[in-house]
Amino acid sequence: MSKIIIAQNKCKGCELCILACPKKNIRLSQKMNKKGFHYVEIIDPDKCNACGLCFQVCPDVAIEIWK
Repeated sequence: MSKIIIAQNKCKGCELCILACPKKNIRLSQKMNKKGFHYVEIIDPDKCNACGLCFQVCPDVAIEIWK
């Protein structure tokens, strides 16, 4: 099973991954990380096919793909 992992404390909430996700399965969390940013989160992990588009656009290297 493939999945993505988001390093919450690296994320600055730029929302580029939200725009890139073809499944519209990423959203901005209501919670904040240690740096004071709202980080992104996966809505439904089972819906994610780990296509890697979110990983490719993340400027903070806050997303990892596990296959």
